[in-house]
Amino acid sequence: MRGVYTSITKIRRDIFTEIARMAYGDGDYAKEIEELPFKILPGEHAQYRESIFLERAIVGERLRLAMGLPVRSAAESAPISKGIEECTKPEIYYEPPLINVIKFACHACPEKRVVSTEGCQGCLGHPCTEVCPKNAISIVNGRSVIDQDKCIKCGRCVSACPYNAIIKQERPCMAACGVKAIHSDEFGRAEIDYDKCVSCGMCLVNCPFGAIADKSQIFQMIQSMKKGDKVYAAVAPAFVDQFGPKVTPEKLRAAMKELGFTDVIEVAVGADLCAAEEAEDFLKNVPENLPFMATSCCPAWSVMAKKQFPDYAKCVSMALTPMVLTGRLIKMQHPDCKVAFIGPCAAKKLEAQRRSIRSDIDFVLTFEEMMGLFNAKEIDIASIPADATLSEASTDGRNFAVSGGVAQAVVNCIHETHPGVEVKVAAAQGLEDCRKLMMAAKAGRYNGYLLEGMACPGGCVAGAGTLQPIEKSTAAVRRYAAKAEKKHCNETDYLKDLARLEE
Repeated sequence: MRGVYTSITKIRRDIFTEIARMAYGDGDYAKEIEELPFKILPGEHAQYRESIFLERAIVGERLRLAMGLPVRSAAESAPISKGIEECTKPEIYYEPPLINVIKFACHACPEKRVVSTEGCQGCLGHPCTEVCPKNAISIVNGRSVIDQDKCIKCGRCVSACPYNAIIKQERPCMAACGVKAIHSDEFGRAEIDYDKCVSCGMCLVNCPFGAIADKSQIFQMIQSMKKGDKVYAAVAPAFVDQFGPKVTPEKLRAAMKELGFTDVIEVAVGADLCAAEEAEDFLKNVPENLPFMATSCCPAWSVMAKKQFPDYAKCVSMALTPMVLTGRLIKMQHPDCKVAFIGPCAAKKLEAQRRSIRSDIDFVLTFEEMMGLFNAKEIDIASIPADATLSEASTDGRNFAVSGGVAQAVVNCIHETHPGVEVKVAAAQGLEDCRKLMMAAKAGRYNGYLLEGMACPGGCVAGAGTLQPIEKSTAAVRRYAAKAEKKHCNETDYLKDLARLEE
């Protein structure tokens, strides 16, 4: 539902704004957070659900998650502010799980069913009954009725109906989950299998009831700034036009400094280094040591590949991701600083939780969470005077944000350094297709190939924390990438630092 402003979008952004506003202030945080549900949902009458009390209870849980606190069940007797003292410390990381289901917000949607609607015309041919392999469809009062106990959800009747009157319904969060990590609990509510979940966030942006949310570090990052830490923003390549078509990169840089950031650096710089490293790894290992090599920059894709195909885990590139390389580069230049990755991705929060990466990346916020900070400070980004341009990244590094961009950057790097070397590429977007890609690779269909996987359909521009429609963002990224002074990753000035960054 990216690019469609709904009531769920409004509540989510109001929560991020109020958490940021509270963090920038110096009030009684425990008292303030208890009052926020009434500020976000004023009055006595429900706006979205059957009860204003239920609405506020759900907002209370979303506020807790936005603070990095664990979600509670309806059976718990505890204030919203329970545990807030600990999570106000800037060095605190949120505890897993990252993606959470607010159980009493879940609609307990049917997992999968085939339904005959009022659109049924009671046609004479009734092909639906003819194609059903289980005789689950009967004609009652001239219209088709489906026996759900007999129906196997094969969908043959859906295809056969000339009026499109029979539909197949599937729980949206389950349909969006490419690793089949969502099932139903004993009450029919969504439940996440965290052994399978890779925190891509597709479930949370596809739940039409706003029952799924991830944890945030908005509060902790602002506390770090208030403490006097120098916090550098590392903005992911998908940032272009996320805050509006009139917000140029130069205006965004100025606006982020207004928020308290010391400076802004493009993660596309790290993408250049990542592409160079993966190009070197590919040339060195494929096919002599590895049957194929898969890109590593998308953490949800790489975790899925390693979890579901452990025998081929070594085929996923060991190159550090653009986020980590950029964080290390910033800290190499500014040893006492903090780094906040600002991007489109929920899975990057999971990546930053790894103990091996915690020293490189201190905070991870999505573009949507960042908008909460701008709203809290009442900053009109479009009208702010522009800062200096961001000019260090290449076209290829900036194109990491779109599907196909990572593999193309690696291929271009190989062609620049080793002319005449042929590189065969296979790519997939969306975790279900990524899994199919790995299945085919396991079967030997992609021996000698470079595989690119992107967990989100469309690439990073479709991440769970984005603000704009996917097609619009893709076009904006490509336009911005084309303006880069450097075209390929091997032109970056930071290649000389790559060996030190890998240590």
